[in-house]
Amino acid sequence: MGQDPFRAAKARAVVASLLLIESVVIAALGIWLIVLTFKAESFELQPLVGVLLFALLGSGGLAASAIGYRRGKYFGRSPAVLANLIALGVVSYQIQAGLWLVAIPLTALSASTLVAALRAIPE
Repeated sequence: MGQDPFRAAKARAVVASLLLIESVVIAALGIWLIVLTFKAESFELQPLVGVLLFALLGSGGLAASAIGYRRGKYFGRSPAVLANLIALGVVSYQIQAGLWLVAIPLTALSASTLVAALRAIPE
């Protein structure tokens, strides 16, 4: 049974869009953390470097995965699945801390991206 090329392209486009949204969210979070670092009373270089690496690698990796999905390549499937499983793990800590305003949107975005990434079938 063959896969409908239009349906496969649509599924890849959905995954790519969700991954790009996640990439932008991580980049924004990184920028916010960098601003907080400079506003803090004390400045330490190592945490700043950690935040920069998190923002660059996380955002860049998800963006690269999105580009791969959009082009019909599936090298981004494993990083997309792993990143969203980690995000779902983070949700449990957000719930324990009572941060429902963060936990609910993060759950919705990461769960929908995870399901879409797993459902998109290579050509």
